[in-house]
Amino acid sequence: MPFRRHLLIAGLAGFAAFGFTASALAQNNVLTVATDATFPPMEFVENGKRTGFDVELVEAIGKTLGRKIEWVDIDFKGLVPGLVSKRFDMAVSAIYITDERKKVVDFTIPYYAGGLVAMVKEGNAAIKTPADLNGKKVSVQVGTKSVGYVKERYPQVQLVEVEKNQEMFNLVDIGRSDAAVTGKPAAYQYVRTRPGLRVLDEQLTTEEYGMAIRKDTPELTKAVNGAIEKLKADGTYAQIVKKWFSTAK
Repeated sequence: MPFRRHLLIAGLAGFAAFGFTASALAQNNVLTVATDATFPPMEFVENGKRTGFDVELVEAIGKTLGRKIEWVDIDFKGLVPGLVSKRFDMAVSAIYITDERKKVVDFTIPYYAGGLVAMVKEGNAAIKTPADLNGKKVSVQVGTKSVGYVKERYPQVQLVEVEKNQEMFNLVDIGRSDAAVTGKPAAYQYVRTRPGLRVLDEQLTTEEYGMAIRKDTPELTKAVNGAIEKLKADGTYAQIVKKWFSTAK
């Protein structure tokens, strides 16, 4: 594994500097990508197979670049340290772009906007925008950023704090809460698997996800950025987004 990775780095650098031949590049066509596949719908294991929005997007990027994706499973907390120590080429696992992380790794252009969203029951005409939350019963999970955010921004909300995500969604299902405020991926995963709720179009907050790449391979960051732009231009990106984040029936 280390030998192959050294070949990859050398091959990429050589190609950038001296224009290596296609046959030389063909020997270095593996891109190692680390993820923590425990965060549906971004990345998770279903029926023994790794799947999710990030997984499909990275595979599409690999196809665009002519590179085979070799996945490395690792706990989320080890993604950035593992990247810095050159254990893999890229980390993609719903990683928010932050100034702190940018000190040690590079990021691609943002590829998706996460953040907080509000979920309501299908047919709820009283809550059309986040502003309509005021005065309503809103369920949130204890200890999450949703609690402080809702208290600060919507002071007239009747907050219902619960221990588990599932409780929060269930309260909306049975009508004991008018809405739930949670992270965007979790919200869309729930409505994907349990129809009856919908996510408001307008997000409460926006935090952007990026693909983390080592600082010593700027040519890879440039190549992945180009692939993302190409996938957006040819409609592939929109198809993947629709699959994982559409509440349309």
